[in-house]
Amino acid sequence: MDIEFKKVSSLERGILVELLKDAYSFDTRYEHSCITDWQAFDSFFFEHLQIADKYGFITTLNGKAIGFVSWDPRNMPRYVEIGHNCIASAYKGKGYSTMQLQEAVNRILENDVQQIIVTTNDDLIPARRMYESIGFTLSHRRQNNHIAGLAGEHLDYVYFR
Repeated sequence: MDIEFKKVSSLERGILVELLKDAYSFDTRYEHSCITDWQAFDSFFFEHLQIADKYGFITTLNGKAIGFVSWDPRNMPRYVEIGHNCIASAYKGKGYSTMQLQEAVNRILENDVQQIIVTTNDDLIPARRMYESIGFTLSHRRQNNHIAGLAGEHLDYVYFR
C-alpha cells in the first residue's frame, strides 16, 4: 500500500469533479444538485493553484487519485472549515478516509487553529462515524435547505484544539 498526499497541482483539471461524482455515486441526487458547485470548485482550485496546494491535497494509492480534502482558511486562527472531503467509492470502508482526514487535521493544526468545523448530512452515517473517530464532536443540527430532494439535516461537527 503506497498512500501519498499530493499537491492538487500535480494532477489534471477535472479530477476533483470526477472524485466527487464517484464518491457520491450511491445517490444520484447529490450529483444532480451539486454538479454546478463541484465544477466551479474544480475550476477555482485549478485557476488558483497556490491556494489549492496550500489548503487541500489529493490522496493517491499507488499513484491513482482516490480522494481529496480541502479547507477554508479565511477565519484562521479562530477556526477553519473543512469543505470537500471525499474518497472514491471503490476505496470506502478501507481506512483511507480516516487517514486522509487525519492528515488534513494535522496540517490545519500546524497553523495554531483553535477549532476545525465540518458539516455533513445526517444520512451519511460512515462520514459521521469517521469524524467522531478522529475527535470531532457534534455541535449543531440544522435543516438541509441546500441539496434539493434530500431530506434530513446538516450536522455540524467541531474539533477543538
